[in-house]
Amino acid sequence: MGKKLVIVESPAKAKTIKKYLGKDVEVLASYGHVRDLLPKEGAVDPGNDFAMKYQVIDRNSKHVEAIAKAMKGCDALYLATDPDREGEAISWHLFELLKNKGVLKNKETHRVVFHEITKQAVNDAVANPRELSMHLVNAQQARRALDYLVGFTLSPLLWKKVRRGLSAGRVQSPALRMIVERELEIEAFKAREYWTIEADATAEDKPFQAKLTHFKTKKLSQFSVDNATQASEVVAELNQAAQGKLLVTEVEKKQRKRNPSAPFTTSTLQQEASRKLGFGAQRTMSVAQQLYEGVDTGEGAVGLITYMRTDSVALAAEAVAEIRQLIASKYGNQAVPSKPQEYKTKSKNAQEAHEAIRPTSVMRTPDEMKACLSADQLKLYTLIWQRTMASQMIHATLNTVAVDLGCGAGNTFRATGSTVVNPGFMSVYMESHDETPEDKDEKLLPPMEVGQVISLEQIRPEQHFTEPPPRYSEASLVRALEEHDIGRPSTYASIISTLLQREYVELVNKRFHPTDVGRVVGKFLVEHFTRYVDYGFTAQLEDELDAVSRGEEEWIPLLRNFWGPFKEQVETKDKEVQRSDVTQELLDEDCPKCGKKLSSRLGRSGRFIGCTGYPECDYTRNINGEETSASEPEVVEGRKCPKCDSDLWIRTGKYGKFIGCSSYPKCKHIESLEQPANTGVTCPKCNKGEILTRKSRRGKVFYSCSEYPSCDYALWNEPVKEPCPNCNWPILTLKTTKSKGTEKVCPQKDCGYSEKVESAD
Repeated sequence: MGKKLVIVESPAKAKTIKKYLGKDVEVLASYGHVRDLLPKEGAVDPGNDFAMKYQVIDRNSKHVEAIAKAMKGCDALYLATDPDREGEAISWHLFELLKNKGVLKNKETHRVVFHEITKQAVNDAVANPRELSMHLVNAQQARRALDYLVGFTLSPLLWKKVRRGLSAGRVQSPALRMIVERELEIEAFKAREYWTIEADATAEDKPFQAKLTHFKTKKLSQFSVDNATQASEVVAELNQAAQGKLLVTEVEKKQRKRNPSAPFTTSTLQQEASRKLGFGAQRTMSVAQQLYEGVDTGEGAVGLITYMRTDSVALAAEAVAEIRQLIASKYGNQAVPSKPQEYKTKSKNAQEAHEAIRPTSVMRTPDEMKACLSADQLKLYTLIWQRTMASQMIHATLNTVAVDLGCGAGNTFRATGSTVVNPGFMSVYMESHDETPEDKDEKLLPPMEVGQVISLEQIRPEQHFTEPPPRYSEASLVRALEEHDIGRPSTYASIISTLLQREYVELVNKRFHPTDVGRVVGKFLVEHFTRYVDYGFTAQLEDELDAVSRGEEEWIPLLRNFWGPFKEQVETKDKEVQRSDVTQELLDEDCPKCGKKLSSRLGRSGRFIGCTGYPECDYTRNINGEETSASEPEVVEGRKCPKCDSDLWIRTGKYGKFIGCSSYPKCKHIESLEQPANTGVTCPKCNKGEILTRKSRRGKVFYSCSEYPSCDYALWNEPVKEPCPNCNWPILTLKTTKSKGTEKVCPQKDCGYSEKVESAD
């Protein structure tokens, strides 16, 4: 066979693969998806068997042209995009475009799949190609059509009933429901008081603590002691009975095993990276993609981990053999179990990738890779390497002890502790948890025997209150999505980023809080589209899409079954539901101004309290109780609008207070309350204005010309009044990155000049 053309998604992946293939093979990147649905209504036609209208993505059209040009000089096309539904769809779209261009006539087309970018895996895949799987392609088309139909049908309804510009997604909506319902649980929660009785004691000159478990022969439950008076009475009786001594009545010793966790799936990797490294799901997947596509190890680029979108916990036999070999050499033969550890996936639809996420070779230890990796890459690679190694190590062995201590007749304290006999896998890796209560079993107890008298230091009551369920972190939200079968490994990160971008939720101290808009949208969807945000319904739809990918179901009937009832529901709610039903909630409180009822409303700046008699009565107040008045705006003294000469008002918007024209919406002049600071650097574009320090609407600092809008010169980096020694551009900028520190760089893209800035110390 003559020259081959291999297509992958990214240039990094292309660079890595190229070195494994012969000189007669050209490798090009598609730079992701090459075409998508037309971004307007009608791109999916339900009346014509859901025919889909695609167009080439503008930013990738030049890459498609480059691939088509290269194909003219090649004899065979190998489509080597990622081994999942999305990768299959990219290959199919590219195949269709090339076929329509007529460059595939009399030429072979193959689909190749590999789950790690190593020389053997890539060459084996090219040597054993297959045809495109239309089952996988149709499953992806069905998913894309569903998301499109929901977005283009439900979003306009949200515009009418809530606020313009909002949107709803098929899998994001159940995720939003989770977050909103958790917030409602927290708000409805009523803390309940309870007390525990603790004893501080000493044995063999070693202090330890014990907890009261039985009082007057009755076993204590969480709320057996629920107030300070009762707790004090119990302590007094126990002190009277103890007389400064406790008697060891029983010592129970056990040996237990703790087994290692399975190697990483997409979900568990995102959870652990969040808990251990503080990485968000998007950051985790971005870094994992880099490790998968290839990193220069000094001998050229090599893929360091297997494919990172997977539900599987299985490991290839050759990988297990290599892991066991390294365990034996690093930790001794006693750390290797007699036979390999085996794991079963929890997902009923484990799909696509046939292996868990693991290093392509555990012989590339994190220490050896340190010099080749960025800080983020090293952290994530170390996590994956440790988890993979630990998954094939022997269990940990712990000795546990529970000691019962008598305190007079019918009263018992219990002390528990444990010691590690053999750390096993724990010497390499321990899994984290989202909400970990203090594990008192981990404390080491002094040796004690039945009949021994123990010195009692004090008995103390400890007050506690029950706590509401915790808000979701990224880790716990991903776990909840997985447990409810909402989305798939490749979608968890995008679900979270979409909710944040739409400002339905915000992250506060790494926990998700629904915004006012998110609450209203969530409530609207739950009340009026209950079926479509139901966890079971969403999971069932994912099951059906998986069945399409396996060839067990047809995709057009699936779409037809969804679309009919959904469209009817949207049309019904459009007629029946009023905007006030969604954005207002009547309160059992009278207006202090006119006596009519007050309601909680959603405004442009969030929720507020207002009179139902508006516009006749303009009484309003903030949720926190501060009164406002729509009829008394705060006027900016001594200034007029520079555009229309009207008064300027201080307004409150989505991102806080700002100055706006009183003639809005006729005049849309706005400006920041904060006066921009002058950098003293003359604008290099117009040579008239000076560059000012400003803040964007989202609070990000940038630098722009004082002559705006007549001059639109702007920078993200701080300007420096020095000409570029390379291209003579009048200014340089200061740029700081983690990898390179602070540098002086030329803002001209074509220049590339940079100079290290030494720190003052």
